[in-house]
Order: sequence, then structure tokens, then C-alpha cells
Amino acid sequence: MTRIEPIELLYAEDDDTDAEITLRALNKAKFSNRVVRVRDGEQALQYLRREGRYADRPAGNPKVVLLDLKMPKVSGHEVLQEIRRDASLRSIPVVIMTSSAEEVDVAKSYDLGVSSYIVKPVDFRKFAEAVAQVGFYWLAVNRPASQA
Repeated sequence: MTRIEPIELLYAEDDDTDAEITLRALNKAKFSNRVVRVRDGEQALQYLRREGRYADRPAGNPKVVLLDLKMPKVSGHEVLQEIRRDASLRSIPVVIMTSSAEEVDVAKSYDLGVSSYIVKPVDFRKFAEAVAQVGFYWLAVNRPASQA
């Protein structure tokens, strides 16, 4: 497997067991030196917008957002929609990781601009490949002009 640069990943997941499994898999794959986990869609938006308890976080966006669909307060689809509406956030790759294999959820996610859609339980080899691909995409899209 190709190794990519360390990335900051915002991970929105309300289920502690799912989060623990995913964080272990990320750690094992050495994909990220920094993962910020939030427990619902409202916290994800606050983090991205640097609001509330995240008002003092360092400037800059995460390189990838890993997003559950079924979360309290604000759903994953609503978070994705807000990310794509905001000019300062819309280039962030978003990976949906959810238990829903419903066609309507998959179609809506892609209509809203998701980068990848993964159904739980997760094949972590495919998960690692998806994170690597969106990481490569982010690096290509966000390369400074002097390196292009």
C-alpha cells in the first residue's frame, strides 16, 4: 500500500464502538497523525466553522472529513450539504462511512458531492484505500501553484 503524507482527519461518529474500531484501523494503517473526533453533526459543523468550543482551534481545514450519516442533532447529509455550500470548505474530501446501504442514502450522498461512500461493517482494506485516494485527491487539488 502506498503511504501518503500525514493528514488531519475530522471524524464525526456518534457510536463509541464504531469510533474505536475505526480509530484503531486508522492508527494501524498510519494514515493520520491527527484525528479529531466529534460525536454529532452539530459538533462537526462547529469544528469546521471554528465556532463554540472549537473557536480557538488552529486555523485551516482538515484534509479529509469522515462522516457517519445517522447522527443526532444534525445528520451526515446535512453536514455534507453545508460543507459543499461553504466556499472555504467545499474542496475538502468527504468520506461517508455508515451502516446504510439504502439506495436513497447512497444516491443522495453522491448528489451532495461525497468523495466516497463506505458501508459498515467496514472492510478496512477498502477503507484504507478510500482514505488514501481522497488524501491523494486533496494533495493534488491543494498543491501550491509553485509546485504545479
